[in-house]
Amino acid sequence: MDVDAPFRDTSVGDPLLDGLNGQDTLNDRALSKLRWRCRRGLLENDLFIQRFFERHETRLTVSHARGLYALMDLSDNDLLDLLLHRKDLPHDHTPQEAQQVLTMLRH
Repeated sequence: MDVDAPFRDTSVGDPLLDGLNGQDTLNDRALSKLRWRCRRGLLENDLFIQRFFERHETRLTVSHARGLYALMDLSDNDLLDLLLHRKDLPHDHTPQEAQQVLTMLRH
């Protein structure tokens, strides 16, 4: 992971979330788009993400979605390293929402 810029701007976040309060609950359309964006190439990542949605889907907020979109900008291997605690996100270059969602994904 490039410590100086761990997140790529791939512009695949949901523009419908722009300007919304981070504490707002996701609507069905936004949740569906988020699930689609979270599909990964590594089965191991998909298992973590599937468990995350099973546990938290009904109470996900706009803030959670933003954090998850940021994590999905990482490569599959970098994401897996984070999920398995092999690496930690650099706090100075990481959105707070991504830190929170990573904690939720790991547990």
